Amino acid sequence: MMERKTVAAIALTILCWASSPTGIRIGLTGYGPIHVALMRFVIASLFMCGYAAWSGIRMPLLRDVPQLAALGIFGVTLHHIALNFGQQGISAGAASLLAQSTPLFTAILSSIFCRENLGSGGWAGLLLGLAGIACVVLGDSSEFRFQPTALCVVLAAISWSIYFILQKPLLERYTPLELTCYAVWSGTALMFLFARGLVDSVLHAPLGSTLGLVYLGIFPSALAYLTWSYALARLPVGRTSSLLYLVPPTAMLIAWFVLGETPRPAAFVGGGIVLLGIGLVKASSPAPARPASESEGWGLKR
Repeated sequence: MMERKTVAAIALTILCWASSPTGIRIGLTGYGPIHVALMRFVIASLFMCGYAAWSGIRMPLLRDVPQLAALGIFGVTLHHIALNFGQQGISAGAASLLAQSTPLFTAILSSIFCRENLGSGGWAGLLLGLAGIACVVLGDSSEFRFQPTALCVVLAAISWSIYFILQKPLLERYTPLELTCYAVWSGTALMFLFARGLVDSVLHAPLGSTLGLVYLGIFPSALAYLTWSYALARLPVGRTSSLLYLVPPTAMLIAWFVLGETPRPAAFVGGGIVLLGIGLVKASSPAPARPASESEGWGLKR
């Protein structure tokens, strides 16, 4: 039986990551998609710097810097900018469902570049998951029509899949939390290329939008990773990661309570199909050779 502190850490992690789509939607009322990502991760970077100074996170090896920069590009810069653009046109609940499709694209990329054998069950799960994604994309409106912005969220999921593939060899030398810090810092630094107009946006944005970004930076983008690491240190990774399936329904509840968004039945059904497909893919995947590689769920996307 899990101790109370572990239960509390897992619950806080799920709540933080599930609230992220709602926080993004609030931030978008006063900021553009790029500035939402930049403000969020400037705050997260400062938080992570404080934690790194307190915990003594190691400096990375010089030879790993290009790979660590790539983690920032795919895990922070591209992922979050695409996610924010996507949420301009779809509901927060649908965005959370599509973002959870990452394991499907990770499996596809692993089969192509890492030559991992999925088996018939894995491919069946992939096809089922992709059908669920199509259902969410088409069903997140009253007219059951194609939502172009939803493809941005799918792109965000793909970019996160690339992040996960890239971090696997690095986990032999770094802890997941160290890689998260490196990715946050490098990805934030890259986003400063798009910082033009940020000061003007801060001065003219509604206070609620700015507070929403402060919340995003502290809770889903920083604090949740500390509570997640606490839980991972005390429970098997597979058992803990399975609890992340609670994120999409919790995100829908938060969006309904805060934003008044009611999920469309087709999008809700499509989300269930996506999660079922992910379950089949994971059940058909070979057991990892090293425990360190079982770090899926160490996301910057939630």
